[in-house]
Amino acid sequence: MTAIEHKPGTWIVSSTGKEICHDDLMNRLSSKQAVLLGETHDRYDIHRWQLHVTAGLYAHNTNLVVGFEMFPRATQPVLDAWGAGDLDNEAFLEKVGWQTVWGFPADLYMPIFDFCRQFKIPMKALNCRRPLVTEVGKLGWEAIAPEDRDGVTPAKPATSAYRQYLFDITGGGSPARKATSAEDPAFDRFVRAQQTWDRAFACNIAEAHGEGGPLVVGIIGRGHLEYGHGTPYQLADLGITDVAVLLPSDHEQIVAAQRDIAAAMYRLPPIEHAVAKRNRDEV
Repeated sequence: MTAIEHKPGTWIVSSTGKEICHDDLMNRLSSKQAVLLGETHDRYDIHRWQLHVTAGLYAHNTNLVVGFEMFPRATQPVLDAWGAGDLDNEAFLEKVGWQTVWGFPADLYMPIFDFCRQFKIPMKALNCRRPLVTEVGKLGWEAIAPEDRDGVTPAKPATSAYRQYLFDITGGGSPARKATSAEDPAFDRFVRAQQTWDRAFACNIAEAHGEGGPLVVGIIGRGHLEYGHGTPYQLADLGITDVAVLLPSDHEQIVAAQRDIAAAMYRLPPIEHAVAKRNRDEV
């Protein structure tokens, strides 16, 4: 596939380079086990895109659950109370510990939360407790007692391709970093930590799908989804194989290297993007 022009406001099927209309794509994907919507956390326009795609899928399949990366499993009762209408916005954000569990401005996500509540769509916490990520990164899975794993099973080992992907997007062979290559043992800690998130999202998506077989829409950072690595790879290990990843794009063209990046990509309109400052510690 040579470079393909990608016009604003259109979907391109990544594997073929062909344009597909929004309703046809939503109809095709509505029977999947999971549709994962990648994001850049601080982009307002991307979160509106996620909302519109979720609404499009819901128009074709009302047996739907929306899972969110930012919420750890311990917050599930709060999500349930919010969905039942028992909490106002302020109480919801306070009880869920928004500034602690995520830290990005809540108004990035509130339209999606409101949509779920208005249409009685269950919200699912996809994350684990944050210290688990650090602990696994530092010590490895074997050092974590089963009762402390927060419902997460050990991740399937990362492929060499995923290690290279992570190495490249985190700075490659910069002289400032300790690891000199993707296979360097000095890079293992980061990979283990990343895979803890990947596996946590996968475990909770699989659990949500197992409760009545709904379509699970995942609101997840794109670094956990691209090229079938990360969460899709862990979902396949859990038997959830009918999965599609959708990604937003700012690029005027889709190139051959992006053939396998996602099931389809949507070109965002070239507008001024309101970007919120990130306020989270790295692993």
